[in-house]
Amino acid sequence: MPISATQRAALLTATTVLLVAGCSDGDDPASGPATPTGSGLAGLASQRLEWAPCPPPSAAEGGGPAPSPLPGGTPWECTFMEAPLDYADPDGETVELALIRAPARDRDRRIGSLIYNFGGPGGSGVTGLPAFAADYESLRSRYDLVSFDPRGVGRSEGVVCATDKELDAYYALDFTPDDAEEERALSEAQKAYARGCETESGTVLPHVGTENAARDLDLMRQVLGDDKLHYFGISYGTELGGVYAHLFPENVGRAVLDAVVDPGAGTEAGALGQARGFQLALDNFAADCVARGDECALPGSTVAEIEDFILGLLAGLDEKPIPGIGDRELTQTQAIGGIAQTLYSKEYWQYLEQGLDAADGGDGGLLLALSDSLNGRDENGGYSNIQAANAAINCVDFKERYTLGQAKERLPEFREASAVFGDYLGWALASCADWPVPGTWDHPDVSAPGSAPILVVGTTGDPATPYEGAKAMADALGEGVGVEVTYEGEGHGAYNGGSACVKKTVDAYLLEGKVPVSGTVCT
Repeated sequence: MPISATQRAALLTATTVLLVAGCSDGDDPASGPATPTGSGLAGLASQRLEWAPCPPPSAAEGGGPAPSPLPGGTPWECTFMEAPLDYADPDGETVELALIRAPARDRDRRIGSLIYNFGGPGGSGVTGLPAFAADYESLRSRYDLVSFDPRGVGRSEGVVCATDKELDAYYALDFTPDDAEEERALSEAQKAYARGCETESGTVLPHVGTENAARDLDLMRQVLGDDKLHYFGISYGTELGGVYAHLFPENVGRAVLDAVVDPGAGTEAGALGQARGFQLALDNFAADCVARGDECALPGSTVAEIEDFILGLLAGLDEKPIPGIGDRELTQTQAIGGIAQTLYSKEYWQYLEQGLDAADGGDGGLLLALSDSLNGRDENGGYSNIQAANAAINCVDFKERYTLGQAKERLPEFREASAVFGDYLGWALASCADWPVPGTWDHPDVSAPGSAPILVVGTTGDPATPYEGAKAMADALGEGVGVEVTYEGEGHGAYNGGSACVKKTVDAYLLEGKVPVSGTVCT
């Protein structure tokens, strides 16, 4: 039967882990921008922030209600910080960055601010932090918990590339073309998307890269009154944290990098790693299904049989989409996105099983809702800017500009990495081909000699940032800086993965300064 409104609401609530958003814009008199007290960076560093109750998030941030009060009734506080649009011209135009804060409970033992970035790139920390607040409540004992919308995201000069209606058509395209006509359609759509980004957000596009976001972090540190940056980065937030440590090693305080991006991987190696990571997670899902026997709704008594079923379903969708939600159909590409969405956490495997079973019966509603969640689409058809920001940040960070033809040549290696996700991630190499702004690096430099120790936490079953990235990050940070911790488990991110050992280890480091032995393993 079609997915109900109640099911859809529950699903979108459950998957907010991947879609973070929201605060107020600079037109809100209750939380207007801070006023610098001088010129240049020194003036911006001395600005006084005007904190006020947080209003509901904007459409670009994903919509929804204002964040609920913290335990004990303490309200969340929001504000804006001014930063240079171009750090090479600190006296020039500025951008307003949206911030959110939960004050520390024990003011007498307060360490400082603990700044979060939840990843993406493109995720809004202003709604991400309230969404996960319960998981970090132990850390609020001695820290003000702070997060922000990075430049180009949400309220912080959020990048816009297309209208909601145009995005519906864009995401319904075949992103794994099978013939010349489908290749032309994809190429033309990607060119139009890039032109739209330039038309709507051309001023900010050159300045949304990770190096500028790292400089924003150091400015934020100063404005918040902290001598050192205490930081918690997840997923892409680990790359941002590594770049910060490279640029400002002497300013690193206590920092945790969880679900770690491999800093040595360029565009192609990173995409191949993701193909293998998502395939591993799918293998683990299928193995769990097999172990549950008749309790699993999917056909097949082995991992290979279940994955053959999935491949057959996807092949059928490539030939003919099925009914989804309202008048929208579920396409092959949207089904792949919906499958990927559920692999970020073992908690979501139940939705994958239900969605695949329903699609096999001709109902694509659940997989389409999962795909919508991944793309930032709400039930009313409005899109956040998470994917636009993701494209803008990635394309200005990385130099590689693969053509569609060059991506096609690399498909065999991607298909070997993953029969389910290989084509999708292989073709995606060409997503920056027509981007109007040149890239910055082949891969980020995160070497940080002189930095304080940084905890680097990797999960063995992580689909999006494969486990090997943790060791690569710890090694690249340098001897005595990168401290590796392993979580033997599933999902994207260890701290919220249910391991008491991980939580105890990270909390002891952040709250008491106890650095664990590098190589510590948690289950």
